[in-house]
Amino acid sequence: MTTEELLYTLALKQCKNIGNINLKKLLESIGSAKKVWESQKKKLLEISGIGNNSIRDIGNKDFLIQAEKELKFCEKQGINIISQNEKLYPKHLLNCDDAPILLFYKGNLSNDFNPISIVGTRKLTFYGKSFVQDLLTELSGTKVCTVSGLALGADTSVHEESLKNQIPTIAVLAQSLDKIYPASNKNLAKKILENNGALITEYASFEGMAKENFLQRNRIIAGFSPQLIVVETAYGGGSMTTVTAANQYNRDVFALPGKIIDVYSQGCNQLIAMNKAETIVNIKSLIENLNLSLQPELFPKEKAKIVLDSSKVEHQKVLDIIIDEHTISLDELAEKTGILHHKLLPILLDLEIYGYVKCLSGRQYQIS
Repeated sequence: MTTEELLYTLALKQCKNIGNINLKKLLESIGSAKKVWESQKKKLLEISGIGNNSIRDIGNKDFLIQAEKELKFCEKQGINIISQNEKLYPKHLLNCDDAPILLFYKGNLSNDFNPISIVGTRKLTFYGKSFVQDLLTELSGTKVCTVSGLALGADTSVHEESLKNQIPTIAVLAQSLDKIYPASNKNLAKKILENNGALITEYASFEGMAKENFLQRNRIIAGFSPQLIVVETAYGGGSMTTVTAANQYNRDVFALPGKIIDVYSQGCNQLIAMNKAETIVNIKSLIENLNLSLQPELFPKEKAKIVLDSSKVEHQKVLDIIIDEHTISLDELAEKTGILHHKLLPILLDLEIYGYVKCLSGRQYQIS
């Protein structure tokens, strides 16, 4: 997009009651932002769905002045601006009717990675945090990037665990890029940029923070990826709005189930019960369902080899299978080892006591 076209698009962006859908309609019908800005209102009203309220502010000279200031501000702050007709624009987001006409970003924005959107409660429990750690450990060394909202709790965990596993991560903000919210995540935002990730928003500096921005931000997280993973959420949590957008965009949604008495599992359980999300059974099956084009590591790590006492034949057999499968259920273990459940459980307990394996929820086992 030329500087001139960007200038007029920024001016149009300030007009109330246009919105992304109508702005896109105007640009496609008239041909350019400058032509829309200079067109007679009578001509604009001929476009289907465009009314007086939508075009009322078009031509306001103050908006052009503000647009010029924004371009200078972005240049000074190192903020990039992209439109929907540019290659770097997130390809999955393009399929959403209400996708932002413009995106502001810092860092490395690339369509070379498989994006995975992950959201959850701000009051993440140990259960949810362990899930995020286990998932991103498994995805380490693959051609994926994570997408979340830089909020406290689940979002923070997703970004931090991505960084630990050298996975690029993208934080979608609900305000302009000169403001980091919450302020406690300023250092995390800096680390994201330093490690091949990106900060992205649809908001210019002249647009203030508002509660509705967070709901709008959630639709970008939902549209950014073909899949959405919900870690934990209560009834009516903010993640539920992300799921609603993901369902509207025909995205695959996966939810982590939990105990019915756990407040921050109740939302996920409800999504599963209402067929708005698929159940996450274990990490292995989730990754298979994500349909990712996983790339092998250039220097793959050798699988751990633990040798037990020679008398512990069945223990060794069970341990080797858990190492090979990464995460496996009790039923699968019984099937693969040929050991009955009542004999298998004491073996697993021994391995857990000695620190070789750990038991996850739903009788899932993995190397400790």
